[in-house]
Amino acid sequence: MACYRFPATIVAPRASRHRIRAQKPSISHPKRLFSAASSARFGWDDVLRVGEGNQEDDDPSDLRGYFEKVWACNRGSEKQSEFVPFLVEDQIVGYIHKGLHSSLKKPDDRTRAVGHVIKCIGKLIPGIRNELYPVTSSFGMPIFFSLERAAAPYFGIKAYGVHMNGYVERDGQQFLWLGKRSNMKPTFPGMLDHLVAGGLPHGITCKENLMKECEEEAGIPRSISNNAISVGAISYIDIDKYKYKRDVLFCYDLKLPAGFIPKNEGVCFECTSFADGNFPHVLVIPQIGCW
Repeated sequence: MACYRFPATIVAPRASRHRIRAQKPSISHPKRLFSAASSARFGWDDVLRVGEGNQEDDDPSDLRGYFEKVWACNRGSEKQSEFVPFLVEDQIVGYIHKGLHSSLKKPDDRTRAVGHVIKCIGKLIPGIRNELYPVTSSFGMPIFFSLERAAAPYFGIKAYGVHMNGYVERDGQQFLWLGKRSNMKPTFPGMLDHLVAGGLPHGITCKENLMKECEEEAGIPRSISNNAISVGAISYIDIDKYKYKRDVLFCYDLKLPAGFIPKNEGVCFECTSFADGNFPHVLVIPQIGCW
């Protein structure tokens, strides 16, 4: 920044001792001679010229120039609603304009931006699957963006899935097929599970997703899985350490041919083995904790 030291008094050479006055500009307010647009051309000579101009016609009580500067420093107060608080550790540290990130107006753009964040903190989120979950206010509503499935509970995003009971009838009794989860699974390894279960990813209906999972996890052809009956939904909230898990499970029942034996098709390793048991025996399993 350039600086200039003003002399206390500007005087003529010693011989004359007459005060030098610059010629007054032919405007009523010489102090407002220069606009912001011309401020770049406003030099020290201009400062001296304006400051030493003839001020006989100036009214010392006219403070409009000062008020204009005060107004300029406090402009736009009516636009405060266009900004949202910027919080760090629950403390407001600033304000950000709602339109600052205009490139994040589309769901796909938001998905890429959030995906970059997930990639940066990936080590803190186990079981990254590269599978996107839709983020909505509620089921069936417009999608704001999509989020890595494993990250959903760390953001408290409500996630949806399909779970299916597969059963057979023999000699007048019903037998329920159970799956045993792979020991390699990041969640509930080695535990018992429904015959078919899976998260509901972006861009697929519940029924279509169920038939896909039936093929992959239990080798059930679509000609059979298409007969699955919707029997309701279950929701729960599981809060554990950094996770706020909000799940909704759409439940189905499917009667299988008496001789059907499920098998994993090798495209996924959700369940490594299957077994069937009659309903009374299956109901005992949760009571003794073997699940």
